[in-house]
Amino acid sequence: QVQLVESGGGLVQAGGSLRLSCATSGRTFGTCSRGWFRQAPGKEREFVAAISRNGGNTDYADSVKGRFAISRDNGKNTVYLQMNSLKPEDTAIYYCAAACSGSYYYTPNLGLEYDYWGQGTQVTVSS
Repeated sequence: QVQLVESGGGLVQAGGSLRLSCATSGRTFGTCSRGWFRQAPGKEREFVAAISRNGGNTDYADSVKGRFAISRDNGKNTVYLQMNSLKPEDTAIYYCAAACSGSYYYTPNLGLEYDYWGQGTQVTVSS
């Protein structure tokens, strides 16, 4: 059983930064691609960022390109999402996820491709 636990959410003013973390237990961390998704009130869950098993490939939603950065530390079994230049429209619950099939360099961007999910952490950006 894989457990994912997000942390680092909170309230920040527009233009500010936050760093989300997602700690993983229960499975060899390096065997899974990792992703971040978010869901705002009244909206569907959407893809934010993904990173391949070895960390060599990344993918981002157009709305966060140039502002967000996903990274992973396989030694600490943790994936991160650095969020800069935050906007009110970034307000959402952010979820980390693990996709443990697929190729070594794959960066899945569909929720159905992910096998495990965390409980989410709230990010609120005030204007």
